[in-house]
Amino acid sequence: MKMVNLKQAILQAWKDRWSDYQWAINIKKNFPKGVTWDYLNLAEALMEQAMIGPSPNPLILSYLKYAISSQFDDFSRELCVKSLLEIMDMFCHRLSCHGKTEECIGLCRALLAVVVWLLQGCAWYCEKLRELGPSASTETSLGACQERLQSLMNSTKNRALVHIARLEDQGIEVCVGICLHTGLCSVKSGCNLLIIPLMLSEQSDPPVYASFPSVHAFIMLEGTMNLTGEIQPLVEQLMMIKRMQRIPAPLFVLEIWKACFTGLIESPEGTEELKWTAFTFLKIPQVLLRLKKYPQSDRGQDFMEDVNIAFQYLLKLTPLLDKADQRCNCDCLGMLLTECNKLGLLSDSNTVNLTSKRTEDREFAPRLKTAENANIQPNPGLILRAEPTVTNILKTVDADHSKSPEGLLGVLGHMLSGKSLDLLLAAAAATGKLKSFARKFINGILTLWMFSSFPLAKSASVRALLFDISFLMLCHVVQTYGSEVILSDPSPSGETPFFETWLQTCMPEEGKTLNPENPCFRPEPGKVESLVTLLNNSSEMKLVQVKWHEICLSIPAAILEVLNAWENGVLSVEAVQKITDNIKGKVCSMAICAVAWLVAHVRMLGRDEREKPQTMIRQLVTPLYGENTLQFYNERVIIMSSIMEHMCADVFQQTGATLRSPVEGQEPIPYRNLLPPKEPIHTALSKQFQAVLRKGWVDSRALHLFESLLNMGGVFWFTNNLVKELLKETRQEWANRVVELLYSIFCLDTQQITLTLLGTILPNLLTDSAHWRSLADPPGKALAKLSVWCALSSYSSHHKGSFSARQRKRQREDIEDYNSLFPLDDTQPSKLMRLLSSNEDEPVALSSPGDRSMSSSLSASQLHTVNMRDPLNRVLANLFLLISSILGSKMAGPHTQFVQSFMEECVECLEQGSRGSILQFMPFTMVYELVKLPALAKPKVVLAITDLTLPLGRRVAAKAISAL
Repeated sequence: MKMVNLKQAILQAWKDRWSDYQWAINIKKNFPKGVTWDYLNLAEALMEQAMIGPSPNPLILSYLKYAISSQFDDFSRELCVKSLLEIMDMFCHRLSCHGKTEECIGLCRALLAVVVWLLQGCAWYCEKLRELGPSASTETSLGACQERLQSLMNSTKNRALVHIARLEDQGIEVCVGICLHTGLCSVKSGCNLLIIPLMLSEQSDPPVYASFPSVHAFIMLEGTMNLTGEIQPLVEQLMMIKRMQRIPAPLFVLEIWKACFTGLIESPEGTEELKWTAFTFLKIPQVLLRLKKYPQSDRGQDFMEDVNIAFQYLLKLTPLLDKADQRCNCDCLGMLLTECNKLGLLSDSNTVNLTSKRTEDREFAPRLKTAENANIQPNPGLILRAEPTVTNILKTVDADHSKSPEGLLGVLGHMLSGKSLDLLLAAAAATGKLKSFARKFINGILTLWMFSSFPLAKSASVRALLFDISFLMLCHVVQTYGSEVILSDPSPSGETPFFETWLQTCMPEEGKTLNPENPCFRPEPGKVESLVTLLNNSSEMKLVQVKWHEICLSIPAAILEVLNAWENGVLSVEAVQKITDNIKGKVCSMAICAVAWLVAHVRMLGRDEREKPQTMIRQLVTPLYGENTLQFYNERVIIMSSIMEHMCADVFQQTGATLRSPVEGQEPIPYRNLLPPKEPIHTALSKQFQAVLRKGWVDSRALHLFESLLNMGGVFWFTNNLVKELLKETRQEWANRVVELLYSIFCLDTQQITLTLLGTILPNLLTDSAHWRSLADPPGKALAKLSVWCALSSYSSHHKGSFSARQRKRQREDIEDYNSLFPLDDTQPSKLMRLLSSNEDEPVALSSPGDRSMSSSLSASQLHTVNMRDPLNRVLANLFLLISSILGSKMAGPHTQFVQSFMEECVECLEQGSRGSILQFMPFTMVYELVKLPALAKPKVVLAITDLTLPLGRRVAAKAISAL
């Protein structure tokens, strides 16, 4: 057969659309016997005809592919193999495809077939060398296959295309495995193929910093405001920060300990100090134990060794450790080392070594050697001993005390002495037992002794004391750790217990508005009259046959009657004093319920009308010391006064009045009234943030002030003004510091702040050309980084449902309706609504991508049927649609640079193990726009931003990479 006839045969095959095997059958019929295909230059003829048009002819290329796979797998024909390798040299260094997605996928498959064929050749020649011994020609052929394989897989683009093909055809893995494990195949070439997915983990060296403000501030936030939070959300958030900032593990652990010691030193005396002690010595070791179980990205480094190195670094911070030792009156680091050793975070040898070094350093440390100081028991030791005590108390409460309640009363009375209650509550909060503790007191004690009735006066007094102590403890828990400790978990019985009802409707809390006209304050008139008569006439309340929950619900109405009588001149001041003495004389919970209603009532009055209600509050707060009081009165009245002070702080501050004259040495309520008077909140926010920025880290006081500003100004105001502070920074180093600080401050309410940032603030900046200038680098790049960090954190916690109780309780009403977010342009709303109205119950259009053209708004989230009714999902979908429209527009500027920085940061963070989260909301068509940007025109970027688990995602990636 002549060459001209061969060309005619090829053209005939193309006209008739012969399949590859039909081509092989017909061509063999026309071959003269004894003539090989190599002699006729069949491969060259097929290549020449395939490459005539502007794009390669896939049908003719399939003939060549079929010929290679079916005819040239006989590697004993070394000249044939050599010819094929020479053909490969002609095109393998400039592979590209600008055709349809099917053609690009075809290129991926063809490239993978070539790689498999080369591997098969290597395996065949290795086996031959093993069986027959050294041979110059065999070694030459093996070297030629290895050289081409190495050259082919050295290209990042080729590796990406092969990776896509492997995902497209999972069966090829078996063939590759057989080839790699046969004979003496080139390990380097084979491993280069198998580790293709690891190219996504290749990253630049992490920046070297001495400190990490985001870790420090986040630990300060958790220790100050969220001691009762579960450990797992805290661990996941810390791991997210570590991955996003690529923090080395030893420095990461060091920053956690630095924040803990700082919190210990600066915490106000009393309850806050105990809470920080419990957080440092009980909760953080458990957090590190969970972190130990996470796969660490630091290769070749054991987590125990990371903890050891972190403590070695910490030992060098002698002033910090000395200050903590002075504050706690003990060797804080030594106790921490012991706890970490018990949990398996430190080896015995490392513990001994570190302890001895610290002991040497402490010999030169300044100490407060006074007789008074020597007798004070260190809080860390008390906290560590309190932790098993909590478990014993829970067991005691579970026992049956109906026959002899005196034993239970003794236990509860002992808990009230000194700072025992705060110690036990802090230990319970840090170990996750506080909810169980509170629930047992609500269901096991308060409910039981509320209804029980005993004829004997002694039993009746015990019942009253059990109710009163339980009520006081629960109020103290609510004020110290928040009402969500009790309200976050519903009662197992399904019925709402008395205390929960009273807590929700009657107890004043910061930021909570109560209605004094609430029906719960208006019980049956007969009960109120009898109670008023009892309080007015009797100097001693009868405890027998009293139902204490009814008394607590009736006391507000009785107080209203007394107050009206006093204001109308029916009662004198002395008579009112007698009534308040009767209220607080035996059962303190009555006084608390009375003050709770008075606080709600005072809020509704003008300045001139508040005098008498405030006088009644002062009378109820002042303890009544006399002989005719019930047991443990002095201990109970201390807690009662503390509870009332917290209740009344806001209403007395409004008029500048004082609840009672200040007592010398008594500390004010910590973290109250932080906002400077007569100063706009915008100025207060700016000043506080600038102070934090200069300092380089966020302390507990600043966090409480930021939370007050967040509650007062609202989420949008708070977020928008802090973003403006970021956009003021024109220096790279300071802009990066602001990002870390803002990220940790935004953890005050990550979900709502992220919704506002991504759903309102960023769209306003990106769509208004007047704001584009502010998005120039470095502040623009810093804002992009902050936005990605917030989006990833919110999506991760939202997806896993790991909200902190602190964030769950803050229900914002000022967040806009995300069903009607910003329009992008005149034509966008219909497209946007089509995306957002997608229902998981509806069949997914475009199930077979080849059937129709791709919608410009189609994203992986729709193919995965993600719930688009969720506000966060809507906001992310909106944001990516906006980014897509910016990339497709003809006008470039700082906003385009912002989009590039945003996507670069997404890729950087997703490389750390967060693949498949927020980028699933990105429209597929946006990939083609992104690769037009030089910084993003990289195969690994395309692989990172497309969902390769979907056929459509693989086709989009193949087309984008093939065109690079």
